[in-house]
Amino acid sequence: MKVSLIIITYNWPTALVRVLESVAAQTRLPDEVLIADDGSGPDTAAVIAKARERFPVPLKHIWQEDLGFRAARARNRGIAASKGDYIVLLDGDMLIHPYFIADHLMLAEQGYFLQGGRLKANYEESQRLLAGSKPVYAPWVKANFHEFDGTKRLYAFRAPVLARRKARSRSGGRVMSCNMSFWREDLLRVNGFDERMEGYGAEDRELVVRLENAGLRRRALKWCALAMHLEHRTRAQDDVNDLSLPNNKLLQASIEQRLVRCELGIDRHLAEFAES
Repeated sequence: MKVSLIIITYNWPTALVRVLESVAAQTRLPDEVLIADDGSGPDTAAVIAKARERFPVPLKHIWQEDLGFRAARARNRGIAASKGDYIVLLDGDMLIHPYFIADHLMLAEQGYFLQGGRLKANYEESQRLLAGSKPVYAPWVKANFHEFDGTKRLYAFRAPVLARRKARSRSGGRVMSCNMSFWREDLLRVNGFDERMEGYGAEDRELVVRLENAGLRRRALKWCALAMHLEHRTRAQDDVNDLSLPNNKLLQASIEQRLVRCELGIDRHLAEFAES
């Protein structure tokens, strides 16, 4: 099957260079890479143009105007422009293990979507990686293992046998669109991310609610599909679970109404990319 890797980015070209290097080093390359750009400046376009000259697979730049944090729309446009049967989502601040794509495919199965995590490199390690050093995927890596949204030390190495067992015994894991994969037809069925959700947070959790309402199940990726997150200033609110936040209100409505399909989603962009 054909695999499309969609990488979201916003004005961090230095990190994007390193991310693309890690993608080019995959043991199983994606069939295409799409940069879902949420309004970056010309430096990012230059990085992509330069990388495209020698990149081992087609590399597409899907840009939208910078009108604030619109990750849902950026990812939808990437999905709409993709040609793969299977979609892998990645954030533009994460370097990936050489078996990252292979691991997602190892556990891909109809009726399921996959949830991976991220090792959160500390500041010192992040600077080392940005300077060109290779990530260390091991329990002794300099990472912030204590943070609630990072991979735990226990899972900081690759073990495919354990990964297969874990995926079939555990259905959850924290929802984070920085490392997820889906059958494209499943994303189209629920119409992708809800583009009413602007600003940081909840667009990935809301998508998961609708996928599960559609009868799909989520599998957790542990000991595989490893990715190293580069430390940077976050745009998250102090309390991302504050129910008064507009995105969380939309999330709660999807839960209560058992919604499957959003109205403002991928289908708005399909015609634009139909012949590209």
